[in-house]
Amino acid sequence: MKSFKHIDAKSIHEACKLLRKYKGKAKLIAGGTDLLGILKDRVLPEYPEALINIKTIPNLNYIKEDKKGLRIGALTILSDIVKSPMIQKRYSVLAEASREVATTQIRNMATLGGNLCQEVRCWYYRYPHQVGGRILCLRKGKGPCLAPSGDNRYHAIFGGKRCFAVCPSDTAVALTALRGKVVITGGKGRRTIPIEEFFTALGNVLGSGEIVTEIQVPRPDEKAKQTFLKFTLRRPIDFAIVSVASVISLQDGVCKEARIALGGVAPTPLRVVNAEHFIKGKTITPEIASHAAEEALKEARPLSLNAYKIELTKALIQKALMA
Repeated sequence: MKSFKHIDAKSIHEACKLLRKYKGKAKLIAGGTDLLGILKDRVLPEYPEALINIKTIPNLNYIKEDKKGLRIGALTILSDIVKSPMIQKRYSVLAEASREVATTQIRNMATLGGNLCQEVRCWYYRYPHQVGGRILCLRKGKGPCLAPSGDNRYHAIFGGKRCFAVCPSDTAVALTALRGKVVITGGKGRRTIPIEEFFTALGNVLGSGEIVTEIQVPRPDEKAKQTFLKFTLRRPIDFAIVSVASVISLQDGVCKEARIALGGVAPTPLRVVNAEHFIKGKTITPEIASHAAEEALKEARPLSLNAYKIELTKALIQKALMA
């Protein structure tokens, strides 16, 4: 690793000010479970001049609930979310998704804000500099996406126009199904946006000098059925090849409302609205679940090596709906 300055921020204001001061040449660090690997492999075209430690900022590690719903500080570690009785009871899909992240050791370090803001796992993007020089791409500011003509087994089957890397965050998928929102703080104050609008094809909407400070989740229907399913090759540690989060409200056995989100298939967490509309007003039978899965994958456009994701995603959607 190259040398860098390490600065302990004492407040959100100071952290934002430091980000603006370094004009893109500083990185935030909290748990560091993603960032340190990127620095060791010298993935980024420009090595940061400074790391701004935000774990020293007080009052950003909390889990609270009021009449409006759930509020989680960005520095809350994933293991605390997993163990929270309140989240397990009323926001269980988020607890399940957090439990599926990596290993216990990583969950004891990784923060919710960091899990949302982590870099993609595309092997072209992550190619180590020391192996033969980093591979440039549009996500790094220059060059084409190499996935369409290369090894694209784990890349996007939806929405991959400029970049086919998939969003790696399990919690983002669960929060999408839960109507979650992200609170962003910067030099111009605070703004709150839906989790679906936080992610972009090339990362997220954070501007210069902005950081994620809180995640908000409205309280779901108490009778809603919440499910998170994730398919990986090595279950305890891998990122999702495909994941599904669903929140289904039933009344007299009939679907009253549904939100279904997918992970591992697009550059952002992906809501399959057409599948949601299909099951609304219906009793969810195996046949209905199968038709909903077909609707969900209608617009999938696989690359040369990842068409298997279509059938895998259909199977997970059916399993989630029948749960």
